[in-house]
Order: sequence, then structure tokens, then C-alpha cells
Amino acid sequence: MLTIKMLRDDPERVIRKLAVKNFDARQTVEKVLALDENRRNMQTENDALLSRGKQLAARIGGLMKEGRRDEAEEVKKEVAALKAQSAELTARAEENNKELDATIVLLPNLPCDLVKPGKGAEDNEVVKMGGPEVKLPENALPHWELAKKYDIIDFDLGVKLTGAGFPVYKGKGARLQRALINYFLDINTAAGYKEVEPPVVVNAASGFGTGQLPDKEAQMYYVGLDDFYLVPTAEVPVTNIFRDVILSADQFPQKLTAYTPCFRREAGSYGKDVRGLNRLHQFDKVEIVRIEKPENSYAALDEMVAHVEGIVNKLGLKYRILRLCGGDMSFTSAITYDFELWSAAQGRWLEISSVSNFETFQSNRLHLRYRDESGKMQLAHTLNGSSLALPRVVAALLEDNQTEDGIVIPEVLRPYTGFDRID
Repeated sequence: MLTIKMLRDDPERVIRKLAVKNFDARQTVEKVLALDENRRNMQTENDALLSRGKQLAARIGGLMKEGRRDEAEEVKKEVAALKAQSAELTARAEENNKELDATIVLLPNLPCDLVKPGKGAEDNEVVKMGGPEVKLPENALPHWELAKKYDIIDFDLGVKLTGAGFPVYKGKGARLQRALINYFLDINTAAGYKEVEPPVVVNAASGFGTGQLPDKEAQMYYVGLDDFYLVPTAEVPVTNIFRDVILSADQFPQKLTAYTPCFRREAGSYGKDVRGLNRLHQFDKVEIVRIEKPENSYAALDEMVAHVEGIVNKLGLKYRILRLCGGDMSFTSAITYDFELWSAAQGRWLEISSVSNFETFQSNRLHLRYRDESGKMQLAHTLNGSSLALPRVVAALLEDNQTEDGIVIPEVLRPYTGFDRID
């Protein structure tokens, strides 16, 4: 959430920066500033009413002692009238402030200066490519056919049990899932991330804290009876560990990692690009989250990008790293790097990770603060990244490692799978 101070100090800069995200902010910014001015004016007026009432109330006792009862009664009436005015003004101020809060949360985060304008994915910038070239055998199959051939993922059974987008992993497919989760967690903890196991249902305050609510409410699964949401990513519960927390200077950085299943409605998703594991309603993902001082957050972002790249390299997969343009960035992000794997069997790139810096946008919502060297309270910076999301990693692993004799498991995973081939 943007701060009122940011809008007051330089509203034109906010409008200009949000235009990079293809967001026309002028009307919303002007409304926020008008509501803020109303708030301050009403506060000043109410302070004056209360001050006047306090002064008059102090006279009542003296008038009574002097026997000037009639005058005292008139002063009492005046005090009562001032209290009534104050109560009415307070009610109006509360409504104004509710509207102010509801309006300012409609403004996305400002993109940082590295982010270029653009309308969508076609305008993203490729900053790096790596990994080996993929050589497939003749008659290579996409992963959904491989899954059926080797009986490791059952999409039809998932439809029977729940619906489309909820696959059932079987045999070596289930072992591969577990192996990847453990491998990713082990790599992350070796890099200094503390493992946590959070709940996979969260309250609305948690969804608001990281910016999923109200922006992505339609994409989340809602548990109406309890007013809970199934997590769309571990980012939500893990980052909310720090909600309403004041950190001391020696508590930075905070580095956490977590595995959770993730749930996304993905309303309107259909067609060949969402077939098989390409887009699911439930999937497994390992996340990394960092809380940093502002002056260190971009160095931390570079570390996180390098960390994810290291994992992908060890899996032996062809990849590219994109810096997203403004039009393809999320509501909450100040900058995002996406990782994509090349699926030779499908002839397309598959996104497997987003690594983002949110600067103070989430921490303002979370009330996540720290005291600087002067003792002044400051907002921390939050960052997170997929490390990694499993479905498309599995899709690329199956497709790119297929041979006529089966699917070869990358060496780094064999101690976790207990087998070197799916056949």
C-alpha cells in the first residue's frame, strides 16, 4: 500500500510511475488527497470543539461556587452542544477515513526505475539465458502423454475426485514430487533460509497484508463458513509472520523458506496452453521470503535471483530470466524477475519462478517496521521468490529428459528419488 506521505509529497511522480504499469492513477490519487484534506480539516475542527468544550467545562465549578447557577446551566448547555457537534463530526470523519482507506488500497505499488514500460509479456526483457540445448528423440511426447505412458500422473482420476486442475501423482511420479520438495528445501536451508511450516489457510488480514486482497480475491479459494482463504502461495502466511512486528537493527536479514500446496482458481483458463501440468488449481511450491533494510533489499534481490538460477542449473534444464515490463507486473511488485524453462516437446517457455522486491508496499499494509540508527521508525522491505514451483519443473524434467528407454532423472535428484530412471 502506498503511503499518504508519498502522495502528498509528489502526486505527479506517483501518477507518472504508475503509468509505467499502464495504470491511470490521476483520478484515484486526487480522490485520496481530497479525502486526506477532509480528514485533516475535520480533525482540526474537532480539536477546536473539544478544546472549547474543555475550557467551558472548567468554568462550571467556579460559577456554581459563586452562586451563579443560571449561568452555570447555560454553560452546561453549551458544553453539551459542543459534545454533540463533536460526536457528529467524529462520525463523519470515520466515514471519510473508511473511504480513504478503501480508495488508497486501489493504487498498485510503484515500479522501480529499472522497470520499463510495456503492455504485456511480449514486452518483457530477456536478461539472461542458460542451460544445455535440448535434443529430443524422434516421436517425443509432451508431459501429459509421458505421464500416461509411465502411469505417474493421472489427470482423469483427479477430475473424478475433484475436478480439472487437480492431478493425482502415482508411484514414481509421487516420489519425484516429494524428492523435488525436499531437494529445494535442503538447497534453501543450506543458503541460510530458515525452514518454517505455515498453515495453508489464512484469514483476510493475512490476505490483505501481502496484497492478495482485495486485488486477487476472485482467484482465491474461499472457505465461507470460517472466513478463511486457501493460500495461493506460501508468501502469504510466511510474510504475515512479521505482521505488526517491530524489528531491531540486529534482526536483519530475515530469511525464511517454506513448502506448501498452493490453491488458485485460475478462472477463465482453458486451451492447449493450460493442458496437463501447465496450469493447475492445486500445486506444490517451495518459497523463499526475505525481510531487509531498504538500503540492502536490491542486493538481496540479486542474491535471490542468483540462488534460483543455481537451482535451475543443477537440474540441468534450459532456462531464461526475464525482467518484467510494467504492464506484466503484479499489483504489489516494484520489480520482478521471472524464470522460464524451455519445453522442447511443447515448443514453448514455461514459467517456474517469480522473484520480486515489494519495497515498502507490503510492509505498510503489514505494519512491519524497524528502528533505524537514530531511533526513528521505518518500514522494512519485503521480497519473495518461488524456489521453485513444481508443476512446470516436472513438465520440463519429463519432456526434456525423455529417451527411447525412459525418462532420465537428473543426478542431483537421485539421492532423493531413490531411482535414476522412470520406465
